[in-house]
Order: sequence, then C-alpha cells, then structure tokens
Amino acid sequence: MTVFSDYIVYVDESGDHSLTSIDKKFPVFALSFCVVKKDEYIKSVVPALQEFKFKYWGHDSVILHERDIRKPVGDFAWLLKNETKKEEFFKDLNQIMRDTPITIIASVINKLDLKSKYKEPFNPYNLALTFCLERLLVYLKDKKQSGKTTHVIFERRGAKEDNDLEYQFNKFKNGKNLMNQKNSGFDLMDFQPIFAKKSVNSTGLQLADMTARPIANKIMHPKNNDRAYKIILDKLYKFKTFP
Repeated sequence: MTVFSDYIVYVDESGDHSLTSIDKKFPVFALSFCVVKKDEYIKSVVPALQEFKFKYWGHDSVILHERDIRKPVGDFAWLLKNETKKEEFFKDLNQIMRDTPITIIASVINKLDLKSKYKEPFNPYNLALTFCLERLLVYLKDKKQSGKTTHVIFERRGAKEDNDLEYQFNKFKNGKNLMNQKNSGFDLMDFQPIFAKKSVNSTGLQLADMTARPIANKIMHPKNNDRAYKIILDKLYKFKTFP
C-alpha cells in the first residue's frame, strides 16, 4: 500500500532554458521548489489565498501570475487605476508570502557563464532540476519521509517540454545523474512528478510563481534592495547557483 508523504512540492521557473538565444538583460534560468506540509497547506495556506482573492475580485477564479501582476495586465490591470488600492493589494500579498509556511529550494543557472565555461553544456533546466532534487532528498530525509511517496507538481509547458522533463526526472529518481552515473540515496524516496495546467488554479503553483523571479533578480543584481526577495529570504533552505 502506498504511504504518502506529509509534504508536497510545487515548482515554478523564471526565465527560459534556451542556450541559443540568450536575453542579455535576463541571462539566467531559475527554478524554485516550494515545499509545504500538507496539513498546513490545507488549514492555512489555501484559505489565506482564497480570502485574498475574494477580497479583491469577489470570486476565486483569478490565477495569480507574477508577470501579470508586475506589468500589470489582465485581471491585474486595475492596479494602474487606483494607487491606494494598489498599495493595499501589495501589502496583503506580501503578508501572505511572509506568513505562508513554505520551504524554498532553488537553483539559478547563469546561461552566459555556462556556455563560456563548457563546450557541450547541459540543458539549464536539467541542471537546475538536478540541484533541486538533490537538496529536496536531503530535506525530506531530515523530515523522516523516507519510503513515502512525495508528489512534485509542475505547471504544464507543452507536450515536448513535459515529456523531456518527465524523462529526466524519472531517470534521476531511479538513480542516474545527467552523466548516467549512479545517484545514491534516491532509492529511499519515491518522488512522483505531476503536471498540472495553469487553469486548475492550484494555490501551491501560484505561490511558487511568486518566488522564482525574486531569486533570479537577486543573483543578477545582488546589491539591489529587492523587497520581494527579503520577504522569502528566511524561507530559503538551500540555494544553488551554477556555474
């Protein structure tokens, strides 16, 4: 009988993983794993975000997306029209991020440095995934989750991308690293990837979406006083930059 983990993991990214056309203004790829205990997710995380949505839209079908909020466009276009309401909105959203009991495991790949340092560099997404899974394994072992099934939730990006990711994920969890060498310890944990459309309106995926870009920005501009990064700083468990 399957024994489920006490934790669930939501994943989001910032930037793209292409090495052929690199945006010099945003030359990094960031991957963020947000780990949350299921009982806390049910009792506090989901209700807090639902209450927030009902307050500002009167319904809960809105999907929070960092890019749309930052622009702001779509369901967030009204932020341009009411400065007072905008300040209140961000105050509430920031408070939700402060209060949310998530643990963040992240990796940022500098694509320009990767190309210059390695003749045949690995895909930045696969590198970031490797680093995050290695650290997730350590975290969950410390939380006594060995032998349990932990679901890792990704947002769907497209059939080819999802198939490639699932292949790499399964290869890794079955004990092989990017160079097909043996990875130790993964036989102790059953990681299961789940691919969900944005339209499912997952609270966890929306919160993960709020974390990836601030981490990427901090790596690109370490001296910037980034409020979004400060809010999630104490939630960072492990953070890997490469190369």
